[in-house]
Order: sequence, then C-alpha cells, then structure tokens
Amino acid sequence: MKLIPLAIAALAGLMMAVQGSLNAALGKVIGLWEATLVVHGIGTVVTGAAVFSFAAGNGALGNITSAPWYTLLGGVLSVVIIYTVAVSIPRLGVATATTAIIVGQVLTALCIDHLGCFGLDRVSFTWFKLLGLALLAAGAWLLLQRPS
Repeated sequence: MKLIPLAIAALAGLMMAVQGSLNAALGKVIGLWEATLVVHGIGTVVTGAAVFSFAAGNGALGNITSAPWYTLLGGVLSVVIIYTVAVSIPRLGVATATTAIIVGQVLTALCIDHLGCFGLDRVSFTWFKLLGLALLAAGAWLLLQRPS
C-alpha cells in the first residue's frame, strides 16, 4: 500500500502552505526578493549541515558533473517558486493561492507523467485524471468567489 508515501506527500503540502505564509510575512517586513534570499540562505546552511556534518545523503555529491545540465534548473525554479508563492498568498489568501498552486502542479505533473520527461517512467494520461484536474480548478474558482 502507498499509505506512507501519501502521508509524506500530505506532510509536504502542509509544510508548503506554512512555508508560503511565513515567506509572505517575512517579505512584508524585508521585501520579497530579500525574503527569497534569506530563505535560500537558511536552507543552504541547513542542507549543508545535514550533508557535511551529519553525513545525510549517499555521498555522491562529487557526481554533480555527471548530471544533465537541465537537472540543475531546480535551483532557479526554487527561487521563482518561493518568490511567486510569497507574492500570491497576501493577495489571494493561503487557501486560494495553495489551491491554484496545486492545480498548476497537477496539470504539469500530468504532462510530465504522460511524456516521461526527465528520464522518469511514463504514466499514461486518463480522462479520470483530467476530471480530477477540472474538479481542482473548479475548487480554486469557488474559493475565489465572494459571498454576496
């Protein structure tokens, strides 16, 4: 059963909502780009401590030159993600912004799965998955509505 990976994914979603809120709050105090810099700096220190002080990982950091160039774009995307989440949450609210983020994630994930991008295994597209995406999008739209 996939209960443990689902629980881990749900925990990641929980932490993303909290992280986005914290980043938005920090951005209001020091500026959004400055908050993005600080968050990445702290993340670098924590990750460096885990890798170098606590021997976390598999010790293959030296293989970085063997990685395809496009796999390093995750660092660029991380900056864009943190910035755009911090911009959207104060304007939309945490629930609406998070729902819109999830819709974008699922749409992109469906495409990546179907095409088997980045060397990942292909997972076929189904109309049920499209229906799920449509329901998520409808949920995002409903969260944007103001009661009259």
